[in-house]
Amino acid sequence: VQLQASGGGLVQAGGSLRLSCAASGVTFEYIGVGWFRQAPGKEREFVAAISSTGVRTNYEDSVKGRFIISRDNVQNTAYLEMNNLKPEDTAVYYCAGGSIGTLQENYRFWGQGTLVTVSS
Repeated sequence: VQLQASGGGLVQAGGSLRLSCAASGVTFEYIGVGWFRQAPGKEREFVAAISSTGVRTNYEDSVKGRFIISRDNVQNTAYLEMNNLKPEDTAVYYCAGGSIGTLQENYRFWGQGTLVTVSS
């Protein structure tokens, strides 16, 4: 199983980025997908999650109204659209596959992370 996160980069505050998480080696339509992030010197934290069918989503409070998680089960890819980015969103973003939830233990498969840097 491989999850490949991409789309990170440097953006100014107020800008937008779209992260992608491409899955292989797994029946993608059967797994939930979560996004987590780890800022420098901090623990990895939950950002957003989406159920296998895409019907259910969940967001961490600080990203509600700014981030949108989605998925395309034909393309075996999940997305995290990030709008109105803030410097505090700077982190390495990881996608994970498993049961939908806010805990890292809910997920069996992890991608390698993509760095998002938001300048003020």
